[in-house]
Amino acid sequence: MGRKWRNFGCAGSESCTVGGDPDENSFTLTRTGIWGTMAAVCWGQKGAPGLRHVAAAPSLALGKHRRNPVPVGDLKSQVGGKTARSKMEVQSKQRLDYEQLSFLIYALAVLVALSVWFLAVRAPLWLDETVSYWSIAGGFRQIWARSGESFPAYSYILWLTNAVFGGKEIVLRIPSILAMLAATYVFYRCARELFAREVALVATVLFILDPRVVFAAIDVRPYAFALLITNVAIFSFIRWSKTKKVSYAALLGITSAGIFYFHYLFGCIVAAFVIAYFIDRWRSPFTELRQLGVAVGCFALPMVPVLSRLWSLYQTRNTHVASGVPTFNSFLHALGPGVAPFVFLGVVFVAALTRKLSIPDGQNIRQFLMCATLALVPSVILYGVSVATPLHIFIRRYEAVAVPGIALCWAWIFSLIDSRLLRVLGCAALVTWTAYQNYTSPRASIHGRTWKYALEFADANAARDGSPLVICSGLPESDFWSMPTGPAGESVLFAPLSYYKVRATVVPMPRDLDEQAQLIGRRFFLRAALNHERFLALGFPTSYPTLHWLASLTSTTHVSHVLGDFDGIAVIEFVPRNAPSTSASQIPPPVDPG
Repeated sequence: MGRKWRNFGCAGSESCTVGGDPDENSFTLTRTGIWGTMAAVCWGQKGAPGLRHVAAAPSLALGKHRRNPVPVGDLKSQVGGKTARSKMEVQSKQRLDYEQLSFLIYALAVLVALSVWFLAVRAPLWLDETVSYWSIAGGFRQIWARSGESFPAYSYILWLTNAVFGGKEIVLRIPSILAMLAATYVFYRCARELFAREVALVATVLFILDPRVVFAAIDVRPYAFALLITNVAIFSFIRWSKTKKVSYAALLGITSAGIFYFHYLFGCIVAAFVIAYFIDRWRSPFTELRQLGVAVGCFALPMVPVLSRLWSLYQTRNTHVASGVPTFNSFLHALGPGVAPFVFLGVVFVAALTRKLSIPDGQNIRQFLMCATLALVPSVILYGVSVATPLHIFIRRYEAVAVPGIALCWAWIFSLIDSRLLRVLGCAALVTWTAYQNYTSPRASIHGRTWKYALEFADANAARDGSPLVICSGLPESDFWSMPTGPAGESVLFAPLSYYKVRATVVPMPRDLDEQAQLIGRRFFLRAALNHERFLALGFPTSYPTLHWLASLTSTTHVSHVLGDFDGIAVIEFVPRNAPSTSASQIPPPVDPG
């Protein structure tokens, strides 16, 4: 290694030879040692690379070996390529870390949204939930008869739950919770068919936080199951539209009919499927007659067992009216529930200011038409029937049939935002705002008006002297049906007594002050006046006129006192005038039943 280096001829050659001709006395710079000696390479003038000095180092791979020689002229390009690759790797890692962080935020948002469901999971059963329990209280054999005009699919599920796990309120809510969790997953699959994963997660959060879904998720009623089958039908329709497979056409028909097994009013989504089908295939709607026939056939056959009950419900439709005529503001509020419109419009406004709002193309427009059809058609049907007929069915819990379409519509607007940061911040704001409202609400632990506390108080008060309880039914059907002659708890009109039992004698009364109520009231008054009997009367706000009439009827023989108001249910005491009495209280004023 003591010889002098004369030149470093490397240009255009595959080897880099030091010391003249590549004979056995020459040394070759190989790929193995080139990276270890980069610090010893000094470049000459631009365009004339040459070796001016090489420092002796143990890492210098010089020798007789000629394997994989590297041209020195390529060193710069190799270093530049390695730097570019390093930058790409760093950017890829940063992108991966950002995606993982955003996915973690979405997952946390979903969990926080789901927690809102369980704020009232321990609440007592409200009126309609006690009707569900009454349908199974007589045992398995009486479920079919007690289900009335509704198909008893949910009643059998509830009976099995009660038989296996017991009849506590929180246990009876388990089937609905599980069904709504499954409905949430199916809805995510629907959204994923239309949007990217991030937008689908935002749509799922919207679905979970919708007040109608929050209510149905723990309700001891069939709404969660009806929404689950509705979401499966929507998924089948989307997949059929995309793949044109006959299997999805058959699944669409079966699931559309299955909706009626849990709730008839949710069946209005079928009209949305029909309209969306013709919008999607408006140029040639009958080119796939075979698949269309399969869908119709798979729908018609399972509908046969439901038709008789559905017809019976239609004949008695006016007896089930429990609400007033809806306003147009309530219709608009149904399409934009909660804080979602404010959050989404705010994020869209920021995206427009920062030029992060994309313009929808033809494919986006087709997606929006499908989502809008699923949202508007059921809502318009329920609202139109309620406005045009005496059958007022535009009720919050029935509006849940349109929630999947409504959530997809808002998610479609969100998909136009071309900024991942804005989408993440918008979703976080939506969850934070909604969760704060729910967790700080004084009625967060209340699921609905319950008879539990009024019945417990009245029964304990009546037990002192065996006083009877005059109870006005809370169901609108009581104004059209005869009052039970046997135990009141055996009648669906007094379903709360089947779950929250009382020991006192019950005198059943209709909800409103009609001829039947006056006849029963006068008959009972004669007995109470002759026996100088103390009694208590209970009623919903819609029954306050009946309580006023009863107080006026007995004013000559009894003094009435308000003992308490339990979640809107008044408990009135009627004491004979010759008996010791407490200071009188006013009976709550009548309220508008609407």
